[in-house]
Amino acid sequence: MAETRYTKDHEYIRIEGDTGTVGITDFAQGQLGDVVFVELPAVGKALTKGAEAAVVESVKAASEVYAPVSGEIVAVNGELEAAPGTVNEDPAGKGWFVKIKLKDTAELEGLLSEAQYLDYVKTL
Repeated sequence: MAETRYTKDHEYIRIEGDTGTVGITDFAQGQLGDVVFVELPAVGKALTKGAEAAVVESVKAASEVYAPVSGEIVAVNGELEAAPGTVNEDPAGKGWFVKIKLKDTAELEGLLSEAQYLDYVKTL
C-alpha cells in the first residue's frame, strides 16, 4: 500500500517503493481556483528538496509546485498540458504532476502524515 506524506506548502507525495508521485492537495487546488495552464519539467531532471518541480497557473494566480524530496524526475503527467483542469477535478488521482525516484528516503521524515496535514489545514 502506498504511503502519502504532505508539505505545509500543500504538496503531497505518494510513495511506492523508491518512487514518489507528486501533486497538490485538494485544499491547494481549491485555493488556486480553476487551473488553466501547467508547466512540467523534463524527464531526467534532478530536483533537490524544495526546488520548483512544476508551475501551475489558475484564474487567480500562478504558483510553483515544490519537490517534497530530492530525486530524479522519472515521469511527468503530460495529460495536464491538454487538460489542466484535471488538477481541480482529481488532485489526488489523475491530477498528479511528476514522479520522482527518491534520492534519500530519510527526507520523508520531515513531511507531515495525513492526520498532521489535516490538523495543519484547520489552522489556516
